[in-house]
Amino acid sequence: MAIEQTLSMIKPDGVQRGLIGEVIGRFEKAGLKIKAMKMLHLTLAQARAFYAVHRERPFYDSLTGFMSSGPIVAMILEGENAIQVNRDLMGATNYRQAAPGTIRADFAKEIEANIVHGSDSPETARTEIAFFFNELEKV
Repeated sequence: MAIEQTLSMIKPDGVQRGLIGEVIGRFEKAGLKIKAMKMLHLTLAQARAFYAVHRERPFYDSLTGFMSSGPIVAMILEGENAIQVNRDLMGATNYRQAAPGTIRADFAKEIEANIVHGSDSPETARTEIAFFFNELEKV
C-alpha cells in the first residue's frame, strides 16, 4: 500500500453545525494524519475556480454559491491509501446512498451541503492541495 496525500474539506454546513471536531476525529481514528489545516472563507470567484471542472454541470452555480456562503476547513490528510480511506469515510456524494456510519450518512442533509469534500484521484489531490496550500504550509 502506498502512502499518499489527499485534500479534504469540511464544507460550510459542517463548520456552521459545529462538526469540525467530529469529522477530524473520524479521520484520525482511521489512521489519517493531518499534515496541514486552515479555515478560510472562499469568495465566489475562488469557489468557481476550485470547482471549474464542473463549470458545465447544472449544479455549478448552486454549488459555488454554497461553497462561498461561509467558512470551510481545508486539510491535507496523509496515510496509506489516504484518498480511498477518506472517500470511504465520507460516503457517497448523495447522502441518501451513503453507507451507514459514514460522515455523509450521519450528518448530511442535502446533496451539495453534504459536510465534506475529498479528492478523487492522486492527480486531483495534487491540484486541490496546491489550490489551498503553498509549500511553506505543508508539514
